[in-house]
Amino acid sequence: MYTDTDRCVRAVQSKDARFDGWFFTAVRTTGIYCRPSCPAVPPKVENMSFLPSAAACQQAGYRACKRCRPDTSPGSPEWNARADAVARAMRLIQDGVVDREGVTGLATRLGYSTRQVERQLGAELGAGPLALARAQRAQTARLLIETSELPMGDVAFAAGFASIRNFNETVREVFALTPGELRARAARAGRSEPRVPGTISLRLPYRAPLNPDNLFGHLAATAVPGVEEWRDGAYRRTLRLPYGTGVVALTPGPEHIGCRLALTDLRDLTIAISRCRWMLDLDADPEAVDDQLRTDPLLAPLVEKAPGRRVPRTVDAAEFAVRAVLGQQVSTAAARTHAARLVSAYGEPVEDPQGGLTHLFPAPEALAGLDPETLSMPRSRRTTLTTLIAALADGSLPLGIDSDWEAARAALNALPGFGPWTTEIIAMRALGDPDAFLPSDLGVRRAAQGLGLPSTPAALTGRAAGWRPWRAYAVQYLWATEDHAINHLPV
Repeated sequence: MYTDTDRCVRAVQSKDARFDGWFFTAVRTTGIYCRPSCPAVPPKVENMSFLPSAAACQQAGYRACKRCRPDTSPGSPEWNARADAVARAMRLIQDGVVDREGVTGLATRLGYSTRQVERQLGAELGAGPLALARAQRAQTARLLIETSELPMGDVAFAAGFASIRNFNETVREVFALTPGELRARAARAGRSEPRVPGTISLRLPYRAPLNPDNLFGHLAATAVPGVEEWRDGAYRRTLRLPYGTGVVALTPGPEHIGCRLALTDLRDLTIAISRCRWMLDLDADPEAVDDQLRTDPLLAPLVEKAPGRRVPRTVDAAEFAVRAVLGQQVSTAAARTHAARLVSAYGEPVEDPQGGLTHLFPAPEALAGLDPETLSMPRSRRTTLTTLIAALADGSLPLGIDSDWEAARAALNALPGFGPWTTEIIAMRALGDPDAFLPSDLGVRRAAQGLGLPSTPAALTGRAAGWRPWRAYAVQYLWATEDHAINHLPV
């Protein structure tokens, strides 16, 4: 995108918010960088240059604009729509892998050398993994400065900085303000959210439109008691994080998602935000998705009626894989019951003074000692579940945001009891493949038949070729034709 100068200039001159996060505008005469929708008067064309990431702008010596705050832009939708090494690297960096494991750890996860990773990221994003991680630390620091009353020393280490000096220098360099000045400026502007003791409140931006009905409806309708709940207009759940645990409350709003986090270790803030954005599919580009699906005359009315549907994902791929097997050929209520029993028996207890959450969903290692005879399900499905748990626990089946989608599909299909439906629902909601498709799903087939689309799996797959690469979003529109709890915000 950023190499198409004419298109970028048009986006900046029209202040088109759809392109926020796709690229950044660096202004040579002022030394600042902005998002395309910056409300300031657009600079002269000859003074603009376009860069692919905030890290590239910072590395080139530009500071963030104080008006449009480009560090708060939604992320680029490219990293969620691709499965190549660069996209997988970006998802891992957003999940804090560089801060925890260094560039070497990032390269090991991707199966490349550090030199290859740095070369590929530099070529596509204009910055290497360390610069990208530094830009993310700066953004986290700003969030903590503006939304909490933590001492600056605690902010520095929670954001991932190695020293207070490094923290102070980075904040001044990126934002042209000291940490104290940033906090005072936020207080004057009234930017901070209402504070609840022990929590951090912030706003998660997204590209409009966003239809919250199926997104939050699905999460609430399938919520596992003790792990998830809908309370006071918010979806709440527990989080297992690298340094500790957390509880998040996510509230749909017309311009942003309200996010309230309670963490046992503030070093998990960046990771928690990244996983919540991933779960709600907030970095999607709904214009691109809906424009493609509108080309099918039978899908077009569904898109026009309620545009901006997202794919409800998960914060833990292994958890979702287990829940997908529990949900094979049973109702939503039965799947919740099976999962709740596992949580009660094997889940790790957590405290939730603000609500009714009680446990983390059990990790595969905790489920490894599961006695299959205690499961009230057919023997074949018990075998499927225990085999999956064993593969997740011993690391032979790595599932995560960095997974190669096709390799993961092959590994899942090799397990007993895994058919196309189970594999594709995991690819869609746990791995984030935007083109995952469920032609054999009963709800999809009923919706297809009602619309006049082919209803057999083979014929529907053929028709869906024109929906690629967004077939997972087409599934959301098809599901939404039914009057089911997953399609409605809870009262």
